[in-house]
Amino acid sequence: QVQLVESGGGLVQPGGSLRLSCEASGFTFSSYVMGWYRQAPGKERELVATISSGGSTNYADSVKGRFTISRDNAKRMVYLQMNSLKPEDTAVYFCTARRSASYWGQGTRVTVSS
Repeated sequence: QVQLVESGGGLVQPGGSLRLSCEASGFTFSSYVMGWYRQAPGKERELVATISSGGSTNYADSVKGRFTISRDNAKRMVYLQMNSLKPEDTAVYFCTARRSASYWGQGTRVTVSS
């Protein structure tokens, strides 16, 4: 019933850009803090960015100035615009929704390589 479906991942060269999308259903989207996590091979999951219902954002230091999180409550969508990508951004990216309950998408893989 509750679903978070990511899309937009793929292979990109260093310095390039990708936009990840997450389509949400089955819960009160506008009431949740939405976010993106990522997990690189051999590393723990880390929080990349969050956005509140009102549009307040927070970013990991490693992506500040390069990534932008946004949301469209009417469309029940959250996005992650990723610019100036680096090889260390390579990871599986997960869309998340948090309030009293927490939901996770299945992830979309981003590979930054020349």
